[in-house]
Amino acid sequence: MASNNQKAALGGLGAISLILAAVFAVEGGYVNNANDPGGPTRHGVTEQVARQHGYTGDMRNFPRHCTYEGQVCAESIYFTHYIEKPGFLPIVKIDPAVGEEVIDTAVNMGPTRPSRYFQRAVNQVCNTRLSVDGLIGPMTVRAWGDCRANLGPRACLSMLDALDAQQEAEYDRLVRVNPKLRIFRRGWQNLRIGNVDRNRCSSVPEPTARKD
Repeated sequence: MASNNQKAALGGLGAISLILAAVFAVEGGYVNNANDPGGPTRHGVTEQVARQHGYTGDMRNFPRHCTYEGQVCAESIYFTHYIEKPGFLPIVKIDPAVGEEVIDTAVNMGPTRPSRYFQRAVNQVCNTRLSVDGLIGPMTVRAWGDCRANLGPRACLSMLDALDAQQEAEYDRLVRVNPKLRIFRRGWQNLRIGNVDRNRCSSVPEPTARKD
């Protein structure tokens, strides 16, 4: 169970619950591969991140869902660390498919890289000149919202392709820098590239509130 604030957000945006379920399905349970620099990981949360959020127990017992207020669990960390803090909630509201892509990538490789990928993709797809600083703020959100409204489903499709291309290139770079990661390359490709259903781009996005 998430915190009261998180439950309110989840209740008002059902797409988040669906996104979390999809990411959990990919991440699975406990892993601790000697070739993975992330170390002990459960439900996609590394031990380092879990400790930063106050979890002190064995990672093999790290819970997926919180059962009481204030508990640290994967669901609460997903929401605070990989959705709310990096500013991805407005992206989900504009287009849940694109929101799922950036959130899934954030869980996989941290929120900084997908934040930059998103800004680059908006510049590429929407012909904007956003500063690629990894800070998703009102200017970035407005640029994407206007673009999605103007281009329709085509913007969603192009964004997903642009985001996947950057993520795939990063996987190749990681393997070049650290050949031990090669054993993960096929899994990354199969589970993380093209994993968001393009048919969802045809859905009508929620209207966004302008703050000029």
